[in-house]
Amino acid sequence: MYRNILIATDGSSLAARAVEHGTSLAKSLGATVLLLTVTERFHIFALEADQLEETPSSFREHMQKHAERTLAEAAEIARSLGVEATSLHMEDDAPYQAIIRTAESQRCDVIVMASHGRGGVSALLLGSETMKVLSHSKIPVLVVR
Repeated sequence: MYRNILIATDGSSLAARAVEHGTSLAKSLGATVLLLTVTERFHIFALEADQLEETPSSFREHMQKHAERTLAEAAEIARSLGVEATSLHMEDDAPYQAIIRTAESQRCDVIVMASHGRGGVSALLLGSETMKVLSHSKIPVLVVR
């Protein structure tokens, strides 16, 4: 069924549950796993407080460390379940597009992601990378809540 599974993670505890679910699925199917985290690029004109206080190089270093920690934690979850996983960090202003592009280029059969389960106006206003992947991906998406 699924031979190559992409698991997107942002390092949150909710994403860790998606990593567990996705790697368990991979183990049961004998599938390969690609762990992906996407961080945003530095913007000279930014409204986010974390970017206002940083220089491009310090921001990149901060995001690189976050990505390394995120992927190390996800790889440890996979390892503890007996699944070998490849890790990939990408920078992109539209994480959902990076997730879809990576899944397509790596010939993944399914994308596994977490969802915060927001509904109504909150979901409309905040949007979510998961919703965007669901809306734009031609590859099946397994959402873990």
